[in-house]
Amino acid sequence: MAIKIEMLRCFCTVAQTGNLTEAADRLGRTQSALSMTLKQLEGHLGKKLFEGERKNLLSPLGEQVFEMSLKQVRQFDQTVQAIQAAADAAHGQLRIASVPSVAALIFPAVLEHMTHRFPGLKVELRDTDTQQVLDSLADGKADIGIASGFHPLKGIKAVPLFADQFGLVCSSDHPLITSPEPPTVEDVIAASFVRNALCDLIQTPSFAAAIRKTEVTIHNTHSLITMVRTGKWVTLLPQTVARFIPETTAFRTLPDLPDKRQVYLYIKEKPRFKDLTDECSAFIAHSELIRNTN
Repeated sequence: MAIKIEMLRCFCTVAQTGNLTEAADRLGRTQSALSMTLKQLEGHLGKKLFEGERKNLLSPLGEQVFEMSLKQVRQFDQTVQAIQAAADAAHGQLRIASVPSVAALIFPAVLEHMTHRFPGLKVELRDTDTQQVLDSLADGKADIGIASGFHPLKGIKAVPLFADQFGLVCSSDHPLITSPEPPTVEDVIAASFVRNALCDLIQTPSFAAAIRKTEVTIHNTHSLITMVRTGKWVTLLPQTVARFIPETTAFRTLPDLPDKRQVYLYIKEKPRFKDLTDECSAFIAHSELIRNTN
């Protein structure tokens, strides 16, 4: 017997709810049918996925199977949605993934331009971190990507978009902002510094050495800004990111930190709708918003 995606879906739902009753309601199936499906899966594996009969505690194998199954079920559902969207896109479909700071900068203009230029166009915009932008391109889930740094990808053309100066970000009344003397890297690191993923792009030796001692790392930009707004923490971010921070926070360059984030436009070489991809990538590359960033 082959393991089918619906078997994995049933198992994941029971594992998440902890009982057959709620899982059956969620899936629109009877408890007996759900129980039979689980028995078939366990029979195929030759081992139990739950401890006992109550389905509220996974076995060691069940823990592993749940993690892998949930990933596959979500990927399957996303694929089905993408297939349906492609079938519904009579006038074409365009999928763009971008790091959040650039997405906030260009998505409104891109959407207005492309929907005006191609009436009826289906557009899918996703803002996420650099790794997931690259994964979306590699997995065929995006036609255009905008990410920090240069990362060679087969079948994907990388075009330099702009360079973005790194600087201090903290509350607007923080001493490092209000001081008449410009702060140094050493001052920033000593002031309850919070590391973020973009800090890995900074190559200045003094910073690279000091950051190894940093105890706090936050990957989500919104959470990071919330932290620094309290006035108790500081961080380093590219200036484009700082353009969208609240008024209670501020950005300041550092004289001993020359590093810039290099932002690249990634274009799929053989997209499904080449005319759409070419038009959109050209618009982004020559956008007034991008030129003003450089």
